[in-house]
Amino acid sequence: MADFLFFVEVLFSGLLTGALYSLVALGFVLIFKASGVFNFAQGAMMLFAALSLVGVQEALGVHWSIAFLITVAIMVALAWCVEKFVLGKLVNQEPIILFMATIGVTFFLDGFGQTVWGSDIKVLDIGLPNDIFDVGGIFIDQLELVAGLTAAALVALLAIFFNKTKIGRALRAVADDHQAAMSVGISLRFIWIVVWTVAGLVGLVAGIMWGSKLGVQFSLSLIALKALPVLMLGGFTSIPGAIVGGLIIGAGEKMAEIYLGPIVGGAIENWFAYMLAMLFLLFRPQGLFGEKIIERV
Repeated sequence: MADFLFFVEVLFSGLLTGALYSLVALGFVLIFKASGVFNFAQGAMMLFAALSLVGVQEALGVHWSIAFLITVAIMVALAWCVEKFVLGKLVNQEPIILFMATIGVTFFLDGFGQTVWGSDIKVLDIGLPNDIFDVGGIFIDQLELVAGLTAAALVALLAIFFNKTKIGRALRAVADDHQAAMSVGISLRFIWIVVWTVAGLVGLVAGIMWGSKLGVQFSLSLIALKALPVLMLGGFTSIPGAIVGGLIIGAGEKMAEIYLGPIVGGAIENWFAYMLAMLFLLFRPQGLFGEKIIERV
């Protein structure tokens, strides 16, 4: 019985950690789904948002809710700047050019955030529960549980936004064909500002969760690398896929570390997700929920 309870505890912990990965992966999916651009800067945006929240709270001495609203305004301004000074100048360029531009945005945000808010590790405390509680012999991290519920709520909101709103349908039209969307009166510049704003807000939520768990530090941007196998599994264009992929990766790496780690010498958690995603690519390159793109020549 004790072994079974331990198995369930490891599985549940992995699923909740996977939900945290999913929060980061959602930002990647949003921009790729709406613009066809792989946004390398998503990890830097998450870090910059968390740094801004803590920095505003410390500098102005305001309640975290006021700092949160100011940070939202900062992320909207960032989205406008990205469109105005970067992507807006690269309309109709090849995807690789846009991808390289997001790499430039990444290093700019890393340096600018350090210049404005400093490079010290900062404590992010907005009152989220951070204790362990016992449910029938299974120990659960309250923060990870909150992150899981938050990820589920975000997916529901984003699904409604993309499928039920006029702006969401315009985003999908732009993703299918920039020229066709512009020909029917859809403003590409407005759409890019909207999608980068939404991705920035998702990054803010992810930054709050990871910052509350690990502290706000520059290594947070490296967590974005863990979102890559999530995207490979779930698909680059699917919001539900980001969640399912995150749960598989989170649970898979925890189970592998506990049950396979002792056999192969440990530290399997660091690379298991990438190996799992790479093997999965061999059989389904578009991911579980991704769209298979066929080009006729």
